[in-house]
Amino acid sequence: MLNLPTWVPEGALHYLAHTELGQPIRALARLAGVHASTILRQIRRIETRRDDPLVDAVLRRLGETQRGDRGTANIDLAQRLKIIALPDEATLEREALRVLRRLCETGSVLAVAGEMDKAVVVRDTAGGGSTRTAVVASAVAQAMALKEWIAPANTGRIVRYHITTAGRSALDEMLKNPVLIKSQGAEAEIPFGGTINGEDVQDMPVPDDQRTRRMRHSLAESPLIALARRRDRKGKPFLSDALVCAGELLREDFELAQMGARVTQDWDRFLTAGSKGGGQGSGNHSSDAASDARKRVAAALSDLGPGLSDVVMRCCCYLEGLETTEKRLGWSARSGKIVLRIALLRLQKHYETTIGLGGPMIG
Repeated sequence: MLNLPTWVPEGALHYLAHTELGQPIRALARLAGVHASTILRQIRRIETRRDDPLVDAVLRRLGETQRGDRGTANIDLAQRLKIIALPDEATLEREALRVLRRLCETGSVLAVAGEMDKAVVVRDTAGGGSTRTAVVASAVAQAMALKEWIAPANTGRIVRYHITTAGRSALDEMLKNPVLIKSQGAEAEIPFGGTINGEDVQDMPVPDDQRTRRMRHSLAESPLIALARRRDRKGKPFLSDALVCAGELLREDFELAQMGARVTQDWDRFLTAGSKGGGQGSGNHSSDAASDARKRVAAALSDLGPGLSDVVMRCCCYLEGLETTEKRLGWSARSGKIVLRIALLRLQKHYETTIGLGGPMIG
């Protein structure tokens, strides 16, 4: 009846079949094996949700695939989705995993502006400012809104979305999928085992002896956020907003670097126990966003040098806790936060002299 991607919810399928193809409600009810009133409630509910700009936009795009707009009537679904700029199931899951994990962090929202083709995840910082932590295509954000993984918190030119209970449940299921996790972090080889009591459980590789240890950190905050909440002797945040922003820029690029085609990129070369070198991957790198992100990560880590690149990789990219990092590197207790701050200062200077703190719009 409808040639739509598998991620479209049942209610939206019935809505589009009724509004775009003119299918009677009773006919839809017979096909679904439910009462006509059930289909009617689904259609009315979707209609009321069109006040949400993301939901309205994705329904218009999905409707175009059925009307044959833009010359899509005689081509297959994959080509239609490409022309209409809608994600397929695999792309949606991969991107949703990255974005939903960011939205679980305390103070994070997804900001969407109608005239922009990208949406950004921003998070409040301890100093009262905000920092960008992720960028996602608006089409992916639209699909997430239709699936009710995110919900708007306001109206206006810029709409802020927060993660919903359904979104957290979906994230928990994604974190149990080893194939999905591997596709998102193949080079880093950091498979996620799932969630326990609201915590993200990771099986982290140990570069020196190849053993695997299980660690936990709350989905609501990364090690960098936890350290930023601490105060020094003068009562000021231990990490300034600018330092947090620098660390988040590196993590954003690191995550984006995993999204492209598989390349030979050994990030462990930047760890103390790894081999020396610039960590440049071999093979042909396409000039896409993921390739550019890999180059920015490699340049930043090379500028930091041994030791400093090690601590920012572990704490900012691999999300390894400070205590674990100190033990693995043989450092004395509570020394890791000092070294991390020095590394972030160096990283901040690198970004200021290269791309400018805040960085370009990734993707």
